[in-house]
Amino acid sequence: MTSFAELNALPMEQLANLTELGYLTMTPIQEAALPLILAGKDVRAQAKTGSGKTAAFGLGLLQHIDAKQFNTQSLVLCPTRELADQVANELRRLARYMPNIKILTLCGGVPFSIQRDSLIHAAHIIVATPGRLLDHLNKETVNLDALQTLVLDEADRMLDMGFADDIDQVIDYAPTQRQTLLFSATWPDAITAISQRIQRNPMTIKINSVDELPAVEQQFYEVSRNGKINLLQKLLSREQPASCVVFCNTKKDCQAVYDALSDSHQSVLVLHGDMEQRDRDQTLIQFANGSSRVLVATDVAARGLDIKSLEMVINYELSWDPEVHVHRIGRTARAGESGLAISLCAPEEAQRANALEEMLNMKLNWQPLPTGIAIIPLEATMATVCIDGGKKAKIRPGDILGALTGDMGLDGADIGKITIQPTHAYVALKQSVARHAWKQLQQGKIKGKSVKVRLLK
Repeated sequence: MTSFAELNALPMEQLANLTELGYLTMTPIQEAALPLILAGKDVRAQAKTGSGKTAAFGLGLLQHIDAKQFNTQSLVLCPTRELADQVANELRRLARYMPNIKILTLCGGVPFSIQRDSLIHAAHIIVATPGRLLDHLNKETVNLDALQTLVLDEADRMLDMGFADDIDQVIDYAPTQRQTLLFSATWPDAITAISQRIQRNPMTIKINSVDELPAVEQQFYEVSRNGKINLLQKLLSREQPASCVVFCNTKKDCQAVYDALSDSHQSVLVLHGDMEQRDRDQTLIQFANGSSRVLVATDVAARGLDIKSLEMVINYELSWDPEVHVHRIGRTARAGESGLAISLCAPEEAQRANALEEMLNMKLNWQPLPTGIAIIPLEATMATVCIDGGKKAKIRPGDILGALTGDMGLDGADIGKITIQPTHAYVALKQSVARHAWKQLQQGKIKGKSVKVRLLK
């Protein structure tokens, strides 16, 4: 079974919608999980980001939504706001054919009062982080009495981030008679324990993520810990990737690597859990729109990172968990494209390398240290302008595009991705015109109104 039509369970309108979205055949996780989800079974599945798991549980829960009933019928819990936004956007795309469906995101970083006002009319589907959802449940602004489907997405990261108690408290508010779907990239003992607590006779699915990465070329370099920064610089200079994520195991190393690359005038951004939510949002937008070529990140912070064509991944340190390694490198080589994954391994990380070799069931591709490479700073092709005013000010991408190409005379080819958020809009512009456009926007108007504009560094 490879076609969605073969399920004989999705309405024709949804099948037409899937065709428009380019979803022509099911991924392995969709083929394995969707029939069970549509049948109302509890499912626990091991699947990574990029495997199509959001569509797997999204298509399932949408079939159980009654739009005429104005109550919350489905809840998706996510570890981070970035992932919650990504999941909610995907659900909205899948629900395009269904009129009057309300999908609401409840996460920190947004004033509670704004969310409370939106909840005066209950959402059919809520996508939330555990802490903020619990705030609403305790204040009785969310009611789960009519909940039919509960989804825990990337459950391993929620446990890593200390959400276990919050999840248990959320469960206390949910009906005992419900469908519970649990998705996790890795499967530590704690996941088995939570599955046993909250699920009823779950069907277990494990997708062999190693088989899903045929286009990823892996290279391993043995180097002392003190020599890693210099080697990283040489590899970036040699490969000249348009986009690269450098993974670190700790926030401290993350910041140290960022500082070193920044001091060398590399086009680099950093993403870790100590950052304010607004700064994290801006960082993800800048990297996704090409305003930076390197992102240094921890695993937890990078969850929800959705870059369509990431050229390269560098493991500055090997992960303690071989399956996390597979999850990291799976962020490149998506949609059939090729990708390169490079891992830097200090002698004290040899045990992790051996565990990885055993898990992958292959000899690691060890490479000699490169020599004779001059450090060449990577330069981004785009820069990002932030406009104070977004969806709430009824600003649309077309309004910004019109102001830049009409009033200010910019060529459309100089304008990249435009991202509209509730209170801000972000515009990617070619470096050659960014400063000029920024000054023009400061003096000009959008939709007849003056706006505050910043050129992000």
